Amino acid sequence: MNENPYSAAVLAWYEANARDLPWRRADTTPWGVLVSEVMLQQTPVARVLPAWEAWMRRWPTPADLAAEPAGEAVRMWNRLGYPRRALNLHACARAIVERHGGRVPDSHADLLALPGVGAYTSAAVAGFAFGQRHAILDTNVRRVLARVETGVEYPPKTPTRSEARLAESLLPPEPAVAARWGVAVMELGALVCTARSPKCAECPVIDGCAWVLAGRPAHDGPPRRGQTYAGTDRQVRGRLLAVLRDATGPVPKSALDAVWDEPVQRERALDALVADGLVDPLEDGDYALPA
Repeated sequence: MNENPYSAAVLAWYEANARDLPWRRADTTPWGVLVSEVMLQQTPVARVLPAWEAWMRRWPTPADLAAEPAGEAVRMWNRLGYPRRALNLHACARAIVERHGGRVPDSHADLLALPGVGAYTSAAVAGFAFGQRHAILDTNVRRVLARVETGVEYPPKTPTRSEARLAESLLPPEPAVAARWGVAVMELGALVCTARSPKCAECPVIDGCAWVLAGRPAHDGPPRRGQTYAGTDRQVRGRLLAVLRDATGPVPKSALDAVWDEPVQRERALDALVADGLVDPLEDGDYALPA
């Protein structure tokens, strides 16, 4: 019997309430899991669903994506946001083909060594795709553990060693159950133990939640809101990329100049896209998605 006092209740809740998401299905490949985890970074499930399905139809294996130019990954990313992730996935696909014979590696260390893959994504793919025992700490999991175990409303801004130790201590001993626990806690944070309006009455572990037992004290103010999008460099970058994605070939600078009136901000955004490898400047002064 494991020492996690919540696992039975949380796992039973998950069985009854989990969303039917395609990347969670038994026939989903490790590549499909990796794609979903990259897409879900800072992006809601509702936006990821159609993008993931379209991506997997076009590139069902890493080799399929690796065979195409990086610019096609950026084009396919469309308006999902944070398009560097598209380049990371393309680089991952090529690394998987070159280093692992086209198969997503099942070793946590090998996953962590892939381009753009960090601690969370490597643990998530190892757990969700291969049923391994790793602590999976995304924003939702961190919030659940902060409330249930430490009695605070929100976790620290960045993950701490103490959070990692806590997550490790709560892992069920059986690898397959530990992997299931990871996704179950994540789902609990997404659907019940939400940032702004937690549905405590629906929580399967409310009786043991330190935050509820303490009277739900406020801690460090409300959850941080994202940056306003309108008028930011992010908006300008998005408009510039949209022109390039919609084009069938190189784009003249005049077409990019037309998307934003303020020249200093426009040039800064374009320079940032070039620096990030999302746009290639050509010798004749035109611009294109990366080759």
